Amino acid sequence: MKDRRQGGFLMAKAHRVAGRVFSRLLRERGIEINSAQGRVLFALWREDRIPITELARRTALGKSALTSMLDRLEAQGYVERIPDGKDRRAIRIARTAKDRAMEAEYRRVSDEMTEIFYAGFSAEEIARFEKDLERILTNLERSE
Repeated sequence: MKDRRQGGFLMAKAHRVAGRVFSRLLRERGIEINSAQGRVLFALWREDRIPITELARRTALGKSALTSMLDRLEAQGYVERIPDGKDRRAIRIARTAKDRAMEAEYRRVSDEMTEIFYAGFSAEEIARFEKDLERILTNLERSE
């Protein structure tokens, strides 16, 4: 009988546990967004006022998932939808003052999460691990 590999199971489990830890750290700092919403905001921190279609591409979220996430972020005051000046049908997503005020603390939590994630790893081990994950991701993307 062939040995059963557990890489996929362990990655999925690590993802779930990391999400819970990250959410707890955010709540402890009074940040009221979840990690998926953070991914949307992070994309906006790199470039503000981008079209929804581009935001969907950068976050790898489907249009319906992104739309409902943007609805919640807008209701919480973190983003706003603004008309595109060149294309009346297009909408751009823009950051708000509330998002700008929260960004530095969110980044600190993200850095803390990275420290937790890599505790006990050497720089060489981290580099190898990330290189191996990139290979796994490439393999998976080829199979899509």
